[in-house]
Amino acid sequence: MQTVPDFEIFSAIIEAGSFSSAAAQLNLTKSAVSHRITRLEKRLGVLLLQRSTRKLSLTEAGARYLAHANQALHHAQAAEQEASQFGTELIGDLRLHAPMSFGVRHIAPLLPQFLIQHPKVSIDLILDDAPASASDGRYDIALRASALPSSAQITRSLAPLKSIVCASPDYVRKHGFPTAPAELASQNCILFSYSDNQDLWEFKTSQGPERINVSGNLKVNNSEALSAAAVAGGGIARLPTFIAGALIAEGQLVRLLPEFEMPSKPLSMVFSDRKLISRSTRALVDFLVSAYGTQQPYWDVQSGN
Repeated sequence: MQTVPDFEIFSAIIEAGSFSSAAAQLNLTKSAVSHRITRLEKRLGVLLLQRSTRKLSLTEAGARYLAHANQALHHAQAAEQEASQFGTELIGDLRLHAPMSFGVRHIAPLLPQFLIQHPKVSIDLILDDAPASASDGRYDIALRASALPSSAQITRSLAPLKSIVCASPDYVRKHGFPTAPAELASQNCILFSYSDNQDLWEFKTSQGPERINVSGNLKVNNSEALSAAAVAGGGIARLPTFIAGALIAEGQLVRLLPEFEMPSKPLSMVFSDRKLISRSTRALVDFLVSAYGTQQPYWDVQSGN
């Protein structure tokens, strides 16, 4: 009979939100799950969970234990998957995190092709504009559209992500076509909440970087919402070319200040430990590198940026 380790039971309780849900997920009884956690706390000499009739909450010790429990669970699953992949076919469950808009437009449409090539692999694609890390064991690969994370993580660059300034034709007719970055200070600009420089837009000039403080009456935390607001005439937006290119080609947006280039950010893949990357993960990495890995990715080629 296979014994479920304590760390897997504890992780399942937190993920499921209750002892009963975790028990059903692990095919155990609720009393067995409760007994195992009580025994674990007694052995460690600390309280891991605050229990009430309404909810469970982690103690500080419990939060620390959970972080290591998730890593241990990830490593155990990776070990099983790695051993099982010495056959001719790749097999395994992969969790891939990516920014929302990029994932919708440039990852989800490509994954079916990968899964057709590797039918015994499954992918759980999690899209969220909040930055994620692969080091906590929740993801096999995390795509980051920002400067490279800490050296504790393994990274691989995919492609540069360029940004441009855009507005709707209607907005330009009403408010004019800016001819210099400084004029943006007096325009209504739509801000992106997750940007570390949301109200300070930088341009490259022959004299060096020019940084403009911008402001506006709308702030959003999603690039799709940002582009939709710009198309509706809500203001001037700084958008990545992987979104703006198609909208400009369709005439829904107009590129502003085309002679002033903005700094690009790297699109990178992040892993926690190179030694624990499974064959399935490596195959997905190679697939994504093949799709995006160029100094001029296909979305910039198509849009002429």
